[in-house]
Amino acid sequence: MSILIINIKELIQVRENNVTIVKGADMKILPTIKNAYLIIEHDTIVEYGPMSDFIDYNAEEVIDAKGKMVLPAWCDSHTHIVYAGDRSQEFVDRINGLSYEEIAERGGGILNSAEVLQNTSEEELYQQSLKRLNNVMQLGTGAIEIKSGYGLTVEAELKMLRVIKRLKKESLATIKTTLLAAHAVPKEFKDNKQGFVDRVVSEMIPEVAQSKLADYIDVFCEKGYFDLEDTDRILTAGKAFGLIPKIHVNQFNAFGGVALAVKHKALSVDHLEEMRAEDIEALINSTTMPVALPSCSYFLSIPYTPARQIMDAGLPLALATDYNPGSTPSGNMNFVVSTACIKLRMTPEEAINAATINGAYAMGISNQYGSICRGKKANIIITKEIESYNNLPYAFGDNLIDKVIIRGKVLE
Repeated sequence: MSILIINIKELIQVRENNVTIVKGADMKILPTIKNAYLIIEHDTIVEYGPMSDFIDYNAEEVIDAKGKMVLPAWCDSHTHIVYAGDRSQEFVDRINGLSYEEIAERGGGILNSAEVLQNTSEEELYQQSLKRLNNVMQLGTGAIEIKSGYGLTVEAELKMLRVIKRLKKESLATIKTTLLAAHAVPKEFKDNKQGFVDRVVSEMIPEVAQSKLADYIDVFCEKGYFDLEDTDRILTAGKAFGLIPKIHVNQFNAFGGVALAVKHKALSVDHLEEMRAEDIEALINSTTMPVALPSCSYFLSIPYTPARQIMDAGLPLALATDYNPGSTPSGNMNFVVSTACIKLRMTPEEAINAATINGAYAMGISNQYGSICRGKKANIIITKEIESYNNLPYAFGDNLIDKVIIRGKVLE
């Protein structure tokens, strides 16, 4: 299949060389071409440029994008999209004054989701998750990371990971998989957290690695969940089996998790709502991508990641949704980009860089995704007619997407 897009008002995130990460002041730079064309063959971007340079090309499908913007599809590097049921009652509980921690202490939160998932069939879990995945693809997400962590038993974690593997096989979306067995301490291990860590290290990680069901290993490094020692042990075990570290860290408390992540050469550190000067210092000269999850802060009414401090230190920043039933029941990257501009004081250029190239980096796929570059995969958003790309974050409640192309195929 070949697609020719012509008369593009502005082709956004154009990179002549294959840039795989954008840092610091460079995040304010968003290269574009006005009045442009783009050629896709099979699943790959093969050519682009200004219409003045266009030479006739015989494509199977021609799309006239007059008045419309074209940009890379969003790269969402942090989701928990495979879950069962919802936690809408906890949403009401929070409105009535209970905190996230208080709900968890009462048996809600992650433990609630785990119980529901354990009692949901694999087929039903797949169908619920597929519906969510298809929805976020229509909203412009072309590459996505999906975590386990709502199983909390060997059997249920494997069930989640098999569902992700099936989604990966049957969906057009590019999917990376993360083992987040250490998401919470199960009820049966309430007074024996080390026993659960032992199980993660000795049973879950080897089984998952042997079955080739995950790319990454993750830990919820937080007070009341898993401390630095637990996290160090789990990441070390995961790395021994070829799983690349990622960490949930600094969501509610900052106590050294960022430095630990850097020590383990984690691909990303995610959340970062609470940041100290030493956390930012630890990230300088590292290969670890800081990831902000602003719609989680919005939903829980907790602080926002200090994006300006991070970028002003010369660091990169990625944006992701944290799509999950408890703290972010939305996978809408358009809202994330808007919220980053409104609440994190990011410019539209910074937010788009964070949601495309840097989001792809945080999944280990920025060599093939996240920018308009010859030879990269054709994951593309075509907007409706808009004045400028500033309208994407500005009109935060509008759906400004006209078409989405994933792997060279136009979504119906």
